[in-house]
Amino acid sequence: MRQKEKITIYDISKKLNISAATVSRALNDSNRVSPKTKELVLKMAKELNYQQNTLALALKSGRTFNVGVVVPYINHTFFASVIRGIEEELTPKGYHVIICQSHEDVANEARQIKTLLNTHIDGIFISVSKTTEDLSHIQEIQDDGVPLIFFDRKKNIKGVSSVTINDFEGAFMATEHLIQQGYKQIVHIGGDPKLEIYKHRYDGYIAALKAYDIAINENLILEVSSTVEAGIDAVKELLDKNIKFDAFFSASDYVALGGLRELRSRGIKIPEEVGVVGFSNEPFTKYLECPLTSVGQTPMLMGQIAAQVFLEQINEQSKSLKVEKKVVLMPELYERETSLKKGVAVNL
Repeated sequence: MRQKEKITIYDISKKLNISAATVSRALNDSNRVSPKTKELVLKMAKELNYQQNTLALALKSGRTFNVGVVVPYINHTFFASVIRGIEEELTPKGYHVIICQSHEDVANEARQIKTLLNTHIDGIFISVSKTTEDLSHIQEIQDDGVPLIFFDRKKNIKGVSSVTINDFEGAFMATEHLIQQGYKQIVHIGGDPKLEIYKHRYDGYIAALKAYDIAINENLILEVSSTVEAGIDAVKELLDKNIKFDAFFSASDYVALGGLRELRSRGIKIPEEVGVVGFSNEPFTKYLECPLTSVGQTPMLMGQIAAQVFLEQINEQSKSLKVEKKVVLMPELYERETSLKKGVAVNL
């Protein structure tokens, strides 16, 4: 049986009655081709089932059209959603996304980056592990001239772009919401302060208390890992020590979930006796028996913008220019039953 002939740019050019060079530029998203022509070329390419020769493209452009994404864990909805945003932005432009997990281990993170660099990756997106203090592996990326974009968890390195949310503002909003609902003894269950995101969430909590002239009580401030079990243990500790509190703001939805379970197991009414707010707006938050108020981080948008920043860097790199962008997205508070003490309208 005769093998089906492969569609080429010449087939597309013949169908559209334009030059093969124009087709090539359109497929490579060149600024020399109008958006209308690009749309026609892409539509025809799809109809003819055209597939670019990635090897030839890599040799011609000096790019592999592969990018790496390094995250602490892929099974967290937040990170999975960021990756999806990156893919949705880059896949139509011919890029392939290679996903690596650090498992919160800087040594593993360094090995993953070395592997990516050895494959001559075009760019690396990273949300650093909580143990990342030695930045020599990050320096290797810069030394190789590979575009690097931090997202969510970042390190402040000159010349490196980042896409984050305003963690301080998100925590301020969450704490202020609890105060406005009538809660006064608000616990903050935070994460490892070595990570900038948790430090900013703590700072936002403190700022909100000060803004409303509420005294800061060190007994109401805890640092735990971001797990359901840690949330259970944190609330157990508060209750067993008879520490008075009427609400808690957790820097993690998973911790908040654990706290909710422990409160319910002891017959404590939510939100009448204790109000609860989490952070991240994980999908499970709105499906709980008592839906959890949470701060949304817009992970899909974060991934899309990180990809856009990368594309700008790639384009500017060819002009020998250095681009550094610090994009900070605004969070959104999703008010649900765990904190609505006064019957305020619910924002789902």
